[in-house]
Amino acid sequence: MLERVGRSVGVVGLGAWQLGADWGEIGDEDAAAVLDAALDAGVTFIDTADVYGDGRSERSCAKLLARRPDAGVMIATKMGRRLPQLAENYSRENFLAWNDRSRQNLGVDTIDLVQLHCPPAAVYDDDAVFDTLDEMVADGRIRRYGVSVETCDEALAAIARPNVASIQIILNCLRLKPLEQVLPAAREAGVAIIARVPLASGLLSGRYDEHTTFAADDHRNYNRHGEAFDVGETFSGVPFDVGLEAVRRLAAVVPAGCAMAQFALRWIIDQPGVSVVIPGARSPDQARANAASAALSNLSGEQLAAVAEIYDELIRPQVHGRW
Repeated sequence: MLERVGRSVGVVGLGAWQLGADWGEIGDEDAAAVLDAALDAGVTFIDTADVYGDGRSERSCAKLLARRPDAGVMIATKMGRRLPQLAENYSRENFLAWNDRSRQNLGVDTIDLVQLHCPPAAVYDDDAVFDTLDEMVADGRIRRYGVSVETCDEALAAIARPNVASIQIILNCLRLKPLEQVLPAAREAGVAIIARVPLASGLLSGRYDEHTTFAADDHRNYNRHGEAFDVGETFSGVPFDVGLEAVRRLAAVVPAGCAMAQFALRWIIDQPGVSVVIPGARSPDQARANAASAALSNLSGEQLAAVAEIYDELIRPQVHGRW
């Protein structure tokens, strides 16, 4: 249940960044097939953003809503990255313009959930920003709003805002810091936690090795060191070689018959306070396999301890103090 959102969704959703851009080319028919497969597998929450393919991902979601109007799916989008990341660009005028564009892209009058898209730190202290968001709810432009964050400190600042309904944050087997304060604070406040980058940009799928290459238009190629946006969005900020070693060690505790990616998703689902996890998918088979992780048994204490041990030894020095 997304308490402040006022709606229940399945614990495994779909992240639609891949269906827009930055992950290599994907055709419109392939994007539609992924979306349909996700819904057929029980997904009821899709996360997108106005900048994913300059609106392409949102428009793919609009086509889904048009061909499956009774599916009961909730579409969440994001705004704020269409201009340079300066606090002054998070203005009422821009909010209304961005919202108009997203509503047109999605083909809806009211958007279920709009999230600020990893805004500058100063935005969290700006009452005018949240007053405008409240106004947009009152005017029927959006039903609820949340914040997608980079750091745990930003998450805590957003949770303190009384009408923030959701926090979207990187949480996976290579990013454990949100477990310490963010998830407990969100549970206490009734704020939904949307876990993004759950497979660490595919690292936790177990499919990559030292010889894996990525396309020129794939952020896993061009953002390895944060050249285009926060490096934490690419492989969760973990150096590729370190991540590969962590995944090899994690593989030893993945139960028989369970894919590495499903194990990683199940780990997130098992964390108290997680509302929905949003893995991306580039094929119908990936969408179905991700959704199936919701039906797996809870991980054992031994498996949870193994994740923590590997994190402490290999990953903590790389990411814990940064985000």
